[in-house]
Amino acid sequence: MVEQANELILDILPLSAQTARLVRVYGTAPCVALPGTLPAPEGGSLALTELGDYCFSEKPRSLPAPDALCRYAVGADGAVRLTRAFGLAVGQKPARRYDFDLDAPAAEEEELHPVCGSFLEEVTLPDSVQVIGSCAFYNCRSLRLLTVGSSSLTVGSDVFLNCFALETLRVQAAPEQPTGLFALVNNITEAVQAQFWPAGAAAPLAALWYPAYWEDIEETPAHILLHTFSGQGYHYRQCFLDNKFLPAEYDAIFPQGHDADDAAIMAMLCFARLRYPWQLTEAAAGHYRVFLAANTDRVFARLLKAQDTDGIRALLALDVLDKAAFASAAALAAKAENAAAAALLADAEHKKYAPQPKKQRYDFDF
Repeated sequence: MVEQANELILDILPLSAQTARLVRVYGTAPCVALPGTLPAPEGGSLALTELGDYCFSEKPRSLPAPDALCRYAVGADGAVRLTRAFGLAVGQKPARRYDFDLDAPAAEEEELHPVCGSFLEEVTLPDSVQVIGSCAFYNCRSLRLLTVGSSSLTVGSDVFLNCFALETLRVQAAPEQPTGLFALVNNITEAVQAQFWPAGAAAPLAALWYPAYWEDIEETPAHILLHTFSGQGYHYRQCFLDNKFLPAEYDAIFPQGHDADDAAIMAMLCFARLRYPWQLTEAAAGHYRVFLAANTDRVFARLLKAQDTDGIRALLALDVLDKAAFASAAALAAKAENAAAAALLADAEHKKYAPQPKKQRYDFDF
């Protein structure tokens, strides 16, 4: 989970009905955990319900005027305090016409810079967020993890444009709950992993991979536009009803064929479903095990690169490696100079293939 070790400064646009929109974030750390509630300037509280257009983009557009915004400081302990209300420092009186020495930035704000663009790596959104504006993460090329709450989401266009490193969407909800996952994965055409991981849980309850896909649009002589999709990624993204994930429909896609998809991603898809088998039938598990057994080197290489020792243990626990797969994995571990992985492999291979001692027989002559 995201650890917020530095203070954040948030520029917030208050909206009607005690709600608010995030406009900009300032700080010194690339990992951001946003609060769900903020103290309102007039008393009471505001719920953070929206991410504004371009709010994490390096070059935002159409920013509200400073006198329409409120500024909040979020401490390392998560405490939120209002520091400016509609352009004025808290407690400051409006400047008279002949006062030219206007409010200067507080000392705590001077060294902060926008958390945006390629600087941003992880973001955790509270349950209160219901809207993600268009291009909210535009050109966030280092963003790798987005954690969202359990509420449904309305997502604008091009939200993740050029987010090439984004690999994981973490949903803090159970797999049977309605969430915003459908809106998120349908805004991403590249391969991405989704996890249903409720807050406080030790591990995900379910993990899914959505392969990349490409859409082609062709105009016929009759000026009819034909949409075709390459890869199964588009179909995997449609396995929802009323924002609830449909595992049976998801698992039914794999046996239909996946030759146009990245074999490494499909192997990770199989591994994820077998590792966290939420509502996984034996028939579907059988298809996944066959493909995973033939592609364990692809999964093992990815786990080695991520230094995911727990993942390696989970792969070995599935018992899909044969002697050739063990040899291939051992070579990969040696090349990566990963002694822990090599030891896990050796132990698993020994347990699986070590000859069992013969039972001694005793003949008694009477």
